[in-house]
Amino acid sequence: PPVTRESIWEYAPHVTAAASSTTPSNPGFAPLIAQGEMTRQPLAKDVDVYFSADVETDGPIPGPYSMLSFALVEAGTFDGKKYDRSPEIGDHFYAELKPISDAFQPEALVVNKLDRERLFREGREPVEVMTAAAEWIQQRSRGGSPVLVAYPLVFDWTWLYWYFIRFCRSGSPFNHSRCYDIKTALSVKGQRQVVTSGRDYLPTALIPNISHTHNALDDAREQADIFANLFEWHGE
Repeated sequence: PPVTRESIWEYAPHVTAAASSTTPSNPGFAPLIAQGEMTRQPLAKDVDVYFSADVETDGPIPGPYSMLSFALVEAGTFDGKKYDRSPEIGDHFYAELKPISDAFQPEALVVNKLDRERLFREGREPVEVMTAAAEWIQQRSRGGSPVLVAYPLVFDWTWLYWYFIRFCRSGSPFNHSRCYDIKTALSVKGQRQVVTSGRDYLPTALIPNISHTHNALDDAREQADIFANLFEWHGE
């Protein structure tokens, strides 16, 4: 059936709140508005609302290759003076998408363990998913300004921005540049080179409690934890 604004508000991709080391075979749908969400206060437009994002793909660039899954996890807010961690680390958007081309790199599938043949049968249409994701982001932002967070930013931003522009009816919820690179932030706050600011070089104080599994939801949660730790960190 055609996607309407009403159907987008009614449904959104969902997986269980507990982090999983394997991608669910079929995410299914669940109500978009989470329990207790409506009691949260609206925010001023100049408040940053951070969303940790992770994508899993079957190649290096969008268009010739496909984004197979992605997850968004709310990672806190900043009003210019105070950073607040997200009170609901389980609040997330997760989706598995139908591939948009026949091209893929086998080594990419070895890493993310996603089955392209299953996704051709069961994956969600990109226009449906990206429009629903944009609606979810705007609703979760509560009037504030959504900011995409990733580690490193360039890969996840490239894929999500391209998919939002190509498939979402309202375009990118992050406009063309509202984004935050954890790797650069670590380099600046830790006074270290970019080459020594990757995950393998995280200071002990920033190491998250969640493992990096190449499951988009697991990794978005891990990244949200790193981001919050880094925001509150005063350097070495």
